[in-house]
Amino acid sequence: MLALENIAYCATILIANELPTASPACHAILQEVFGYAQFRGPQQAIVEHVVQGGDALVLMPTGGGKSLCYQIPAIARQRAGHGVTLVISPLIALMHDQVGALHEAGVSAAFLNSTLSSDEAYQVEQRMLRGDITLLYAAPERVTNPRFLALLDSLYDRHQLSLFAIDEAHCVSQWGHDFRPEYRALTVLHERFAGVPRMALTATADALTQDDILERLQLQEARAFVSSFDRPNIRYTIVEKREAVQQLLRFIEREHEGDAGIVYCQSRKRVEDVAQTLVDAGIHALPYHAGLDNKVRQDHQNRFLREDGVVMVATIAFGMGIDKPDVRFVAHLDMPKNIEGYYQETGRAGRDGLPAYAWMAYGLQDVVNQRRMIDESPAGEEFKQGLRGKLDALLGLAEATDCRRVRLLAYFGEQLGDGPTYRCQNCDNCLNPPEVWDGTDAARKLLSTIYRIQQSSGMSFGAGHVMDIVRGKTTEKVTQHGHTSLSTFGIGADFSEIQLRGVLRQLIALGAVAVDAQAFNTLQLTEQSRAVLRGEVPVQLRESVSTPVSRKSKRPGAGSAVVKAPIALDGEGLVRYAALKAWRAEVAREHNLPAYVIFHDATLAAIAKRAPQTLDDLQGISGIGAKKLEAYAQEVLRVVSLT
Repeated sequence: MLALENIAYCATILIANELPTASPACHAILQEVFGYAQFRGPQQAIVEHVVQGGDALVLMPTGGGKSLCYQIPAIARQRAGHGVTLVISPLIALMHDQVGALHEAGVSAAFLNSTLSSDEAYQVEQRMLRGDITLLYAAPERVTNPRFLALLDSLYDRHQLSLFAIDEAHCVSQWGHDFRPEYRALTVLHERFAGVPRMALTATADALTQDDILERLQLQEARAFVSSFDRPNIRYTIVEKREAVQQLLRFIEREHEGDAGIVYCQSRKRVEDVAQTLVDAGIHALPYHAGLDNKVRQDHQNRFLREDGVVMVATIAFGMGIDKPDVRFVAHLDMPKNIEGYYQETGRAGRDGLPAYAWMAYGLQDVVNQRRMIDESPAGEEFKQGLRGKLDALLGLAEATDCRRVRLLAYFGEQLGDGPTYRCQNCDNCLNPPEVWDGTDAARKLLSTIYRIQQSSGMSFGAGHVMDIVRGKTTEKVTQHGHTSLSTFGIGADFSEIQLRGVLRQLIALGAVAVDAQAFNTLQLTEQSRAVLRGEVPVQLRESVSTPVSRKSKRPGAGSAVVKAPIALDGEGLVRYAALKAWRAEVAREHNLPAYVIFHDATLAAIAKRAPQTLDDLQGISGIGAKKLEAYAQEVLRVVSLT
């Protein structure tokens, strides 16, 4: 396995007058085209390295500014005569939005995907061959098509192939949470177009996935830029399921009334049921899953992107490539498969850097379902073990009593603060430290009961039946099978069902209890059961965290009809901000683009605060590049003058 810190890189040193000096040229593009005064984090180092022809692996959290890391080099290298940059992405939504945003910024960009007719696709290809396009977005299937490769050969022969940017690079890895086999064919780029710099970019990859990306894409000599995975503006909260949909309703109504959000569910039916429940409660919610008609899905996605305050209830089919910056919460009603999926999905909240929430409800059935899917998959045992390890890591995060953020970042090999004792003060465990109890005795009683049941009748039973016996409940089923006579009947009467369910989650996670999916999810002992029965493996648990969110934690202004701005504004400033948002919505509808592509909320708020009267007053406001200043300055000044 490759160690990232030891990765060597060889930046191609180009003749001085072939490319501009990286830093001044790149800063000029950042300011003039995109309207930003400074790079963030490692952006400048990445941009300069790639402009000079170096290969790169870029790991940067959602909202960290990955797109600029290839867009600025693409512009700089195109200006220096190096031709088109090809951006490889599996996401049609991202292609459309980014191309639209680049057009707004005055950059020549296009996409090739299934939404184009054959004639439209041909016209894009001809523009690419003529050198009229700076950035071209395409899916991996198209890029590796022999016909398209022949077009790239033509560009390569004329030295007009500038850069390959492979987005969502974790898709190349079998260990990634969204493996796509078609990404494996992208090795052809290295083999066929030697010397053209390549970038692999992703927001989510553990060490195993990172190594796989480097190997599969033949980027062993690329320079690795690994940013902090911390998203300090996101508050992490994980609760035990007790009427999960009602818990979700309370969370939205008390914390996020009127806010845009995403709710993830595991099944299509659950998506539709939850969406309807939210609608019935007066929440503007829409369903999204692969079973819906394509036109319906596209309409719902467009409404989520273009309208304020929409809550999308979806399977994981929704989300990748969604750049909406003002998603204020992401909720999971079912536990994801692994921490990578959880991290990427929660990372869709708060891309604008403002406070956002990641809320999840989980329960015993989640663990059982995920274990069953792994066990029933046709994959090899080694691969299944890897999946079980990833699931166990997520369960460990859910059951944790210490800082969630420390646990989350540790999974990606990053230490926060002084380690285990650190408190981020922006997760549920840090804000309201849970009580901890020793569940070892309860675990031994559960295991003993499973053993006694099998010994007495040769049969196996599910979790509910086992817990009824331990708690001494004389149900019809318990009586029918004669289990009131077991020596363990009522042995754990002092434990609540919630406590025993928590213990069972731990036992399944430890591998001390197996769930037989072929026999109606019955419980079985394993080799690991012995260590727990002997008291060699302690079972420490958190007290129930399933209580509703306290009203005391309600955000100031939540549920209020007053317009909420991303920065503090006085009364007149809020009036200007509301007027600017209304104007932006009209422009976005005319251009058929999401509103944030025109201007982000933060840019509108900065304009509202400054109350500009002249063009000079608009200079230096973050997010207003030269093209947008030319296109919108007079209208912005008009709107401000009317308030």
